[in-house]
Amino acid sequence: MAFFEPIGACVLALACMAPAQPAESTFQLTSHDARGRVGTVSLTCEPTGGSHPGRGGACAKLSEVDGKFDRLRSEPRACTLEYNPVDVSAVGKWRGEPVTYRTSYANRCVADTESAGVFTF
Repeated sequence: MAFFEPIGACVLALACMAPAQPAESTFQLTSHDARGRVGTVSLTCEPTGGSHPGRGGACAKLSEVDGKFDRLRSEPRACTLEYNPVDVSAVGKWRGEPVTYRTSYANRCVADTESAGVFTF
């Protein structure tokens, strides 16, 4: 029996060294406005990561709506009536399910407000 103990310990140690599983919620977020400005960031949730400057808040907002971008709740904020359209998109997956989202907003302020900050980058 003593012979198998080191082998068992080795097997257990290798199991602990298994590669980390990829995040199940990852997105590539893009915005493009009428002035030609383009922005792209990555967002990873569960665990939180990516290049999104407000990734913690963005993941929290997406968790509230189960990853459904069209259900994000506007945050109260006054915006000008300036028309400078902003097109945004999100491509990736939420908890393993594919997600593709695209919409347009009247201007950057409206995009930031109506997306609860998810497209603020």
